Amino acid sequence: MTYAGERVLYDADTHIMELPDFLKKFADPEIRDQLPLVDYGRSLVTDEEVAVIMENGSQHSEDHKQTLIALGDRMITEVKEIQALGAFEKYDRVIANDMLGFKKQLVFATHSLHMPFSPSSKISDALRYGGARAHNRHMADFCSIDDRLMGVAAIPLENPELALKEVMWSLDNGLDAMWVPHRLAGERSPTHVDFNPIWSVLQEAQVPVVFHVGGNPLQLSPGWSNTGRGVTKDWMGGGENVRARDAAVLQQGIETFISMLILDGVLEDFPNLKFASVELGAGWVPEMLVRLDDIHKAYSRVDERLKGFTRKPSEQIREQCAFTPFVFENVGRMIEHSNDDLYLFSSDYPHTEGGRDPIARFESCMQGLPEESIQKFNSENFMRVLPRAKVSSHQ
Repeated sequence: MTYAGERVLYDADTHIMELPDFLKKFADPEIRDQLPLVDYGRSLVTDEEVAVIMENGSQHSEDHKQTLIALGDRMITEVKEIQALGAFEKYDRVIANDMLGFKKQLVFATHSLHMPFSPSSKISDALRYGGARAHNRHMADFCSIDDRLMGVAAIPLENPELALKEVMWSLDNGLDAMWVPHRLAGERSPTHVDFNPIWSVLQEAQVPVVFHVGGNPLQLSPGWSNTGRGVTKDWMGGGENVRARDAAVLQQGIETFISMLILDGVLEDFPNLKFASVELGAGWVPEMLVRLDDIHKAYSRVDERLKGFTRKPSEQIREQCAFTPFVFENVGRMIEHSNDDLYLFSSDYPHTEGGRDPIARFESCMQGLPEESIQKFNSENFMRVLPRAKVSSHQ
């Protein structure tokens, strides 16, 4: 029996736990020495764990693998992060996929995009886009041996021409979604007309734009911590990751980005382009729908762009967007307050944040909902936003 059991589940959030040389291994020779090693300093993974793996030829020991396999459908509940089966080794991931039983998995990086996605203006285009290309090569290689894995490309937007070039390369090399940072693109809004060629290409290719935690700084500006009350701890017990005050406003960056996409007419102009917001929560979505509709109604009297809309903002979002709730959020309540077309199942494998039993957590919130709504959450909304997803030959 797999973890999914008889359920038809499409997972909108899984990860690679990159080893230190993740970027360097696939980088162009002329920038290889300039690229950073992957740093686990802001995670639960220790330097000692990574060192053991590297000393074993970038592999888990055979004993460790067999211990994980013996867990069967309890694998996801018992072992997380870099110690999980298939966390970084693609052939082990095939075995893990057999045990999880998900039809498809969207696969994101974990720590390798700090530099390519950094908002710093001091990073050269050569290094930023060279780092993105190294990531995308490695992602394509990792996902190449199992068609259940849908690799996510990294697309920095600072340079629209180079961003389009990276999109084209990623499409040509089989990557299935394009992750862009949910922040300003240098001095441009990401809704600038300079990005229209990217949206056009992705609409034609039926490949979505995706957003993910890490695509914008995780923490509030330091001044918000200047309270005279001492340092607060993050969720891991330290102070370098997401703290309570950061989690409370984590949605503000992505809500701003999506609101600008709507109000500047990107979804109106590209009605078949799809978007997915992943690991940024979804409890804020129902109110955003109401607010954008209210703004559209009020301002379309004076704003010619809004006046020309053929669909209300809420309709655009319902038809073109989807969101993954955090495992601790009540997805049933979100559906009741909005609609059942908007939300996606995710396990966050092998991250701890996904919880020990995400299926049970989400199902406990959906008791009493129509079976049709549950199936949309488990699979159908995934296939709507990622229309290239097909049932794997492994199933």
